[in-house]
Amino acid sequence: MVELGISTFGETTPLEHTGEVYSHDERIRQLVREIELADAVGLDVYGIGEHHREDFAVSAPEIVLAAGAVNTQHIKLTSAVSILSSMDPVRLYQQYATIDALSNGRAEIMAGRGSFTESFPLFGYDLANYEELFDEKLDMLLKIKENTNLTWQGKHAQTVANKPVYPRAVQEDFPIWVATGGHVESTVKIAQLGLPIVYAVIGTAPKHFKPLADAYRKIATNEGHPQSRIKVAAHSWGWIADDHDKAVEEYFYPNKQTVDNIAKDRPHWREMSKADYLHSLSDQGATIVGDPEHVANRIIHIIETLDLDRFFLHLPVGSLPHEDVLRAIELYGKEVAPRVRDYFENKGKRV
Repeated sequence: MVELGISTFGETTPLEHTGEVYSHDERIRQLVREIELADAVGLDVYGIGEHHREDFAVSAPEIVLAAGAVNTQHIKLTSAVSILSSMDPVRLYQQYATIDALSNGRAEIMAGRGSFTESFPLFGYDLANYEELFDEKLDMLLKIKENTNLTWQGKHAQTVANKPVYPRAVQEDFPIWVATGGHVESTVKIAQLGLPIVYAVIGTAPKHFKPLADAYRKIATNEGHPQSRIKVAAHSWGWIADDHDKAVEEYFYPNKQTVDNIAKDRPHWREMSKADYLHSLSDQGATIVGDPEHVANRIIHIIETLDLDRFFLHLPVGSLPHEDVLRAIELYGKEVAPRVRDYFENKGKRV
């Protein structure tokens, strides 16, 4: 079953025409409204990322997701991502098991290394242990999921001697996905563990991720993992408006704000020009912007290219007026999602 959802980082960049910047507290309250609307219009999943930067409002996605669980009925609620390397796996499991209770079985964890590294010095971790931290804590998290009592000999994490971890998740097979930017080594590790994978399809066309997705499925299958756990998801930046040209025009400024902020800290990024932006919207890029029909067709394309089980539209990248964000979510649920579902139903693929 192909699931359609939203991911967000709770961006707080200046609005184009006024220069206004949503405060962190206002943006967090807005996210709860977005979750509730996404549920009301029939979207399948809503994910919030963890960051520790001024331009992103959310450092504790589990609390926002818990607030979103209260007045929703169907939508799944996930981190996107939890920076596992700089977290306590025991506490992470407890937090999302609590959301699972509040939502009656709709919580998930999406674990990741994090493309930003602010959390490492903030919580006392050495970036030299970047890979080891993630690998050890992922193994620890999986062991917590499997058994109530935890015994763990830690190198970077704590040592635990047969202690129970409560509360337990409502879902018997609590979902833990792992996100990656598209590294071969990460794909292989995730496949060997038999965990569902999420690719950040940004900056380049979806077709470039196909060899990775195919390799993931082959390796996971050869390792003997059940097909029910071998799942591929993707997230791509995007925006939806009633008018196609309006969507393209109004998304440039917030997109540029975010890219330019990232480029300040990453030598392999550069500030976004209008030409760069328009290229990202083409078949050679991965950004999905336009009216509902255009967006639906682009989502269909990425689902077919990568044979996805789940797709996240990251909506928006950079701040836009919140009433426009709510309209975009409404269009996604009421016009885009039905087009995508109808297409695959007619092809015999259940969505």
